[in-house]
Amino acid sequence: MKILVLHSDVPPNAPPEDQDTLIAARAISEALQSRGHSAPLATFVADREALRRTIAPHRPDVVFNLVEGIDGQGRLAYLAPQMLDEIGVRYTGAGARSLILTGDKPRSKRMLREAGLPTPLWAEPPEWQGLGAGRWIVKCADEDASLGLDDGAVVTAPDVEARAAACRARFGGRWFAEEYIDGREFNIAIIEQNGAPHVLPMAEMMFVGWPVERPRIVGYTAKWDDASFESVKTVRRFGIEYREPALARELSYQCVECWEMFACRGTARVDFRVDMNGHPSILEINPNPGIAPDAGLSVAAAEAGLSYADLMEGIVQEAVR
Repeated sequence: MKILVLHSDVPPNAPPEDQDTLIAARAISEALQSRGHSAPLATFVADREALRRTIAPHRPDVVFNLVEGIDGQGRLAYLAPQMLDEIGVRYTGAGARSLILTGDKPRSKRMLREAGLPTPLWAEPPEWQGLGAGRWIVKCADEDASLGLDDGAVVTAPDVEARAAACRARFGGRWFAEEYIDGREFNIAIIEQNGAPHVLPMAEMMFVGWPVERPRIVGYTAKWDDASFESVKTVRRFGIEYREPALARELSYQCVECWEMFACRGTARVDFRVDMNGHPSILEINPNPGIAPDAGLSVAAAEAGLSYADLMEGIVQEAVR
């Protein structure tokens, strides 16, 4: 097949989360070529006619959509599938609606609550006065990649507004506060197989040798600085399906519910916290999660016995189907 790997426009001085897109694009191209496909790379342009001119010479059977943002703004990633739909090109992964719904975290949390699915309490400006006792984590409402997440993101109610204002001044965007659950964290990957969601082996993020005074979060440094203490000390562990089957069944059920509710396609990841009583809460739903060879999705697929080339081939075949 002819498969065009379409990626974000990433300048040389881009932050690591954006550079990761290019790493993934090259790896995907190589994996698909190893399966006998033609898999050139192309850069996304946020103009429908210019995009048509970019794609047309390749005459692809399918576009592998790796557009994770436009001008460094993840909240605009939905424009890629929207434009691909408009020009009638088949592509991998989530559609625009899925990215729009999940890209607004407070909105997606409201949808979860309305559907009876558990998610931590949250508050948005100007309703900060609704914050109760305990600790809260201040998060960006419409960007991913753990933007702005460090130890200082976990605060008590009186400090939420100041933290949100500081983050807005530094990073822009919208910010909200979510109840901080001091418990276990799971990042669970899902792939589409024969048109249905298939939950991959479940990864629990273990905070190994973590100082007791530090909040247990997978922050920006843990994700993007491989040599950092935070990265080295957050370790994936598999096997909950055998150690705690009841919890694994509940997590799997909620993953499938999220997949259906948010119209996911191709791949997704659902992030959970599990409190001290064993009750899971959904933090975020991530359609089109990171897919570089060392990303959580790829590692979970390998745990299931799928090579990187197997994973890429399956994603393409689902888009074709």
